[in-house]
Amino acid sequence: MTVDRLLPTPEAHDLLDLTRELATRELAGKAADFEARGEFPRDVLRTLGRSGLLGLPYPEEVGGAAQPYEVYVQVLEILAGSWLAIAESVSVHTLSCYPVFAHGSERQRKSLPDMLGGELLGAYCLSEPQGGSDAASLLTRAVPDGDGWRLDGTKAWITHAGHADFYNVFCRTGGPGPKGISCVIADAGTPGLQPQKPERTMGLRSSAPAQIVFDGCHVPADRLVGAEGIGFTIAMEALDAGRLGIAACAVGLAQAALDYATSYAQERVQFGRPIGDFQGVGFMLADMATQISAARALLLHAARLKDAGRPFSIEAAKAKLFATDTAMRVTTDAVQVLGGAGYVADHPAERWFREAKVLQIVEGTNQIQRLVISRSLTHPVRS
Repeated sequence: MTVDRLLPTPEAHDLLDLTRELATRELAGKAADFEARGEFPRDVLRTLGRSGLLGLPYPEEVGGAAQPYEVYVQVLEILAGSWLAIAESVSVHTLSCYPVFAHGSERQRKSLPDMLGGELLGAYCLSEPQGGSDAASLLTRAVPDGDGWRLDGTKAWITHAGHADFYNVFCRTGGPGPKGISCVIADAGTPGLQPQKPERTMGLRSSAPAQIVFDGCHVPADRLVGAEGIGFTIAMEALDAGRLGIAACAVGLAQAALDYATSYAQERVQFGRPIGDFQGVGFMLADMATQISAARALLLHAARLKDAGRPFSIEAAKAKLFATDTAMRVTTDAVQVLGGAGYVADHPAERWFREAKVLQIVEGTNQIQRLVISRSLTHPVRS
């Protein structure tokens, strides 16, 4: 189903048309095969980068496409409808470019055109084995080492681990708590940077995360991003926008599941009628469609706040929470509409069901989103 979209410019319409064309030509027929083999689609991401889709929300002067987040999240939605792993990779890469764009030195920012053009793929190293949600307690440490820093520690659940060209590493350079955290960039191939075996995941097998071990990894001094001690601030700024990306992925996945279930319900005949004519199925489809529309509206509202330069972090948390919970409900119901057919890999519904689960976990679990939202209600920040 083609979603009726209100877009700010004719250029945005053209961009979404290009995205649909690329999704049909480069993604749709490849997803199942890559997922089955667990092969990372680096060349596909490079193609998207050369088509301008990896730097959409960044300014043209640094190699981006100067698109508002309102448009960017709709691009992600379309990509996710064809191949979630690709959309999630685009979201993570966009997130990974943020530290250098917003806080990088002039020398560091010279790499932005290659980053945003997809020639350099990024990874975002925040979570650790002993703590994901409690990011302020991270243990990976960087200590002065000659003309740079010596990194030691382990990061976990890293998208693009072993495939990225650069790694944003959030590490402790000072005392305990968030003020002791800094951000450094480590290039792939740096001695002591050791990607581990990919995790055996429920879904997203073509882009399975992995741990990164830093064992005496020497990073030059000029790879510190921003001032020492502001790493936690950089991480949280990036995650606010990253939550919009994951919400968009969830909406796209849910829309694909609804479209497939609706088509199946129109074709599958039982008791002499298409099963979609029975209220038990038709009402499920109606609820799925309504939840997706609500999730999309929350997402676009948060994106428009960001575009307007207004506070959006709480609305981003709401959008991430609702959209990913919706994706889980909708993909579950899509399997139910298909019945036994939904439980086998011959239909994509079972893969979408497995993939939806991770969206409730990444970029802050949905329990963390509820914590963020509830605190904004009970302990509002007063200007």
